[in-house]
Amino acid sequence: MNKGGKGLNVYFVVILILLLATIWISSLKGKEDDYTYKEFTQQLQNNEITNVTIRPNAETPTGSVEVTLKNGENKILYVADVAEIQEELMQHDLDPVMKDVPKENWFLTSILPILVVLIVAVFFFVMMNANNAGGSSGKMMNFGKSRAKLSVGDNKTTLKQVAGLKEEKEELEEIIEFLREPSKFTKVGARIPKGVLLEGAPGTGKTLLAKAIAGEASVPFFSISGSDFVEMFVGVGASRVRDLFADAKKNAPCIVFIDEIDAVARRRGTGMGGGHDEREQTLNQLLVEMDGFGVNEGIIVMAATNRVDILDPAILRPGRFDRKISVGSPDVGGREEILKVHATNKPLSEDVDLKQVAQTTAGFTGADLENLLNEAAINAARDNRGFIKQEDIKRAFIKVGIGSEKRSRIISDKEKKITAYHEAGHAILFHVLPEVGPVYTVSIIPTGLGAAGYTMPLPERDEMFNTKGRMLQEIMVSLGGRIAEEIIFDDITTGASSDIKKATKLARKMVTRFGMSDNIGVINYDDEDDEVFIGRDLAHTRSHSESIAGEIDNEVKAMIDDCYARAKALILENEKILHSCANLLLEKEKITRNEFEGLFEVVYPQPEDTVAEEVVPE
Repeated sequence: MNKGGKGLNVYFVVILILLLATIWISSLKGKEDDYTYKEFTQQLQNNEITNVTIRPNAETPTGSVEVTLKNGENKILYVADVAEIQEELMQHDLDPVMKDVPKENWFLTSILPILVVLIVAVFFFVMMNANNAGGSSGKMMNFGKSRAKLSVGDNKTTLKQVAGLKEEKEELEEIIEFLREPSKFTKVGARIPKGVLLEGAPGTGKTLLAKAIAGEASVPFFSISGSDFVEMFVGVGASRVRDLFADAKKNAPCIVFIDEIDAVARRRGTGMGGGHDEREQTLNQLLVEMDGFGVNEGIIVMAATNRVDILDPAILRPGRFDRKISVGSPDVGGREEILKVHATNKPLSEDVDLKQVAQTTAGFTGADLENLLNEAAINAARDNRGFIKQEDIKRAFIKVGIGSEKRSRIISDKEKKITAYHEAGHAILFHVLPEVGPVYTVSIIPTGLGAAGYTMPLPERDEMFNTKGRMLQEIMVSLGGRIAEEIIFDDITTGASSDIKKATKLARKMVTRFGMSDNIGVINYDDEDDEVFIGRDLAHTRSHSESIAGEIDNEVKAMIDDCYARAKALILENEKILHSCANLLLEKEKITRNEFEGLFEVVYPQPEDTVAEEVVPE
């Protein structure tokens, strides 16, 4: 909402009301009852007049006669000849009082109207300028001005509050040192880096690192989003870039942070905009400002993006972004540090084990962990407790990973039974396959994501890369639910559609991207990076022939068929466990890891270890 425009409208209405009130009061002041000369003479003859005051005009014999009657009324009569009225009054023994001619006030008649007009004009001029300067959009005078926010020492975030990013913080601490003591580096011939690009998946802490740098550095910090440069009018973005760097030069040394830079720095010459695209004009100006003919000494540009693959190569070269810092997902130690930071203001019970939570949240980013503890705090508040228990974190873990459970949804007994065997099929493969387990929770309670149930594994370690064997086992696990339905009910349902989609996608990646097919070979046929609207050419062609495409389809099918057959054999070997698990799920609706693994101990009891008798020498 335009607050400046709203205030101007209010002042305009107030001034209009005052003017109307003044006109109305003036009209009341000059309005008198009609008093005729005939009434005057009749009252004069009847001796109804007690006092008379005559006020002659200055240049003419005209004037006004103020009459006071016996009943106390006052009347005013405007006459053409004051002397004639005076004689008439004298004849009736009334001695009128002659008042001096009122002198005109030159200030009120001449100066005051001019002052009023000037004051109103100045008022409107000031209000219009204030309105134009205060708005953030739609102001023609400031349309090409930078929208960057300048902060100097008002940011309380520090690097100590950033957990799980040790190496990244060390690199950024060098940037702060560059700004604080530039002579330390320049005396040995070192050039201060001009740009630092933070790249990584969403939620890993790129913007948080920038906020920490702003809090640590004792230099001005300009922050702006990449989308703030782009407008529908060509040239506005470039103008804002020029204005931003002009302000930065005035405050050097300083840091300029551009969040989500991929909104303005996408690869040029793509799509349908051509060279006159507003984004390209803005990018060209940004390239010039970072490393062109002009010299921007003491200005370090920081940027964050999760799509470094679509950025223009010109902005990634040394001299523009000299440092590229990859901000990845934290390991188990980093996750524990992050959990401790977010748990600082949250009361935890004694049973909460943050180390165990860190171990069970492999793949979680900093934002995911913050959300996990926040959901746990919400669960505690909902139960009217002043502290968080481990059970709250477990419930939050399921809600974040799978979705909230819909216990009130009415499901028929047949659908429950199908779901129980479906999830039991997944769980058995998670348990017997060595690379994908173990099972954390198995449930047939519907979730908010549309699933009739879920089987959640528990990754016990962080994996830097995947293996062919593990990926094949993941495909087998995905097909486990469908296989269980086929074995038990001799029929199949639509419930495995998402599992089939996941398995097919993974198998195609193994064939086309990872070179894990013996028949296709170690060749990349993946065209996923050639999508049009992420910065690639519009008329791109497929990198392989139709015959190769057919071979890829055959290889994907053969891989899935093989996984299907192997998974089916494993489930048939453990058919007793399949029935036991399904029955337990129908009874409890949700079972834990210990309950599920206990089924194997019951069905396949381990032989007791025999203890050899100790031989005592004679």
